[in-house]
Formats: sequence, structure tokens, C-alpha cells
Amino acid sequence: MTVKAPRNGSISRTTRETDIRCEIDLDGPGERSIRTGLGFLDHMLDALSTHSGVSIRIACTGDLHVDDHHTVEDVAIALGQALDAALGDRAGIARFGWAIVPLDEALSRASIDLATRAGGYVDLGLKREAIGGVACENLSHFFRSLAASGRFTIHVDVLKGENDHHRVESAFKAAALALRQAIALSGTQGVPSTKGVL
Repeated sequence: MTVKAPRNGSISRTTRETDIRCEIDLDGPGERSIRTGLGFLDHMLDALSTHSGVSIRIACTGDLHVDDHHTVEDVAIALGQALDAALGDRAGIARFGWAIVPLDEALSRASIDLATRAGGYVDLGLKREAIGGVACENLSHFFRSLAASGRFTIHVDVLKGENDHHRVESAFKAAALALRQAIALSGTQGVPSTKGVL
């Protein structure tokens, strides 16, 4: 097993609900071009790219006349699939990452294991119904869909905070920093697992 180079992934995903093009580069400088039609989702994905150091390009046209659900879910699916493609057999990576991130009064914790056992465990504790046109229930769903399609485990918990915008943004930033650690090259060629595979 060897480290996949270059570590990038490209996904085109078209359904009757969304049309998405997604490209990522794990070793890119964190450049981003994100257009989902949902300003708040773009803002969160911008934070994810900036703080993970992963270059992300996403263009999505979705059925926003219905609501935001399909766009949020399908963007997460496409991004997870691109991440999975970029990781290859996951040789040479650190595998685990974790972070605790404050944003004003909000504080969030995220932990990631890039083994191929998918699971999203998310508690954002949001009180509002929506932020910037994105239903708050779909923000938790974003992380779960990302983990399912990316084949990894993520735990995201907002530990405190009064402002829901701050709570969500600190959660995305914590996830970004955890991802930065987990995808980092460890300097070894093998897969970081006692099983010999991830």
C-alpha cells in the first residue's frame, strides 16, 4: 500500500433534485470556490476549507423552490465521495483528528476517525428553526451525510453557546481542524490500523 498522489477527488452527481460538481485537493492551499445557492451553507463550507487546508470547489444547482434539504444533503454526499476518492486506500495518513474550537461564547468539539466505518454522531443543540435559509435540522444531517458517503466516523458536539450562528460555525471549524489532523501524512507508507486495512 502506498500514499495516493496527488490526493484529489472529483465528483459529478446529477439527480432530479440537484446537479453538483465537486472537486477537492487534500494538499491544496485551502483555495475555494463554493456556490450552493444557500449563503449560510457556502459560509460554513468556506470555513471548512479554510481551516482544514483542503481546497474545495463546489457548484450546485438544487431545487431550492422545494426547500434546502436536497441541496444540503447532496452537497454533503458529493463532498464525502470526493474525500473518499482523494484518500484512496488511506495509507500514510494520521487517521485520527480532534479539536476544540471557541467562537465568542460558543465552544465546539469534533473528533474524526478516517477508518472506513461510517458514523455521524452530532449534537449541535440549536434552538432556531433555520439560519440563513438553512433548516437547523439539516446542519446536523450535513455532518451525518458527509460521514456516510466519505466512509469515516465523526463526532461533533457543541458544548456551550447562546448564538446559534456561533454554535454552528464553531462546529464546522472544529470539524475542519480535526479533518486537517486526520488527513495529515504521517511519514509512513502503511495503513494506520492493527488490521492492516482501513
